[in-house]
Amino acid sequence: MYKLSSKSNERLQGIDPRLISIINEALKISVIDFGIPGDGGLRTAERQKELFDKKVSKCDGTINKSYHQTGKAFDVYAYVDGKASWDRYHLTQVAAAMLQAAAMLGYQLRWGGLFKSFVDMPHFEIRD
Repeated sequence: MYKLSSKSNERLQGIDPRLISIINEALKISVIDFGIPGDGGLRTAERQKELFDKKVSKCDGTINKSYHQTGKAFDVYAYVDGKASWDRYHLTQVAAAMLQAAAMLGYQLRWGGLFKSFVDMPHFEIRD
């Protein structure tokens, strides 16, 4: 069983408690360790705009808001061989654990790897 580093836990401050439950359950069943990147948790409108301007996000933070701004989304990276990985295979393994954990807890989790208009492999969000 894996556990989040203190840095990853800090990055989840302000995130919906249901998502925290999903993450903790996924850590118990995941075959690959994972963590939360620097911008992987709650974001201000200003930070969201910066990411939009850098063309790292499709949400501008004002007109098109990100689920990160409401605490209803988080991003992950896989942690393999002592390094962060955004490899498709690794992120798919993490996603399998996340989706299974969400189902076990009775939550509907949306994975960016299954978006229809674009692919965002590290991204997960919960809808009310």
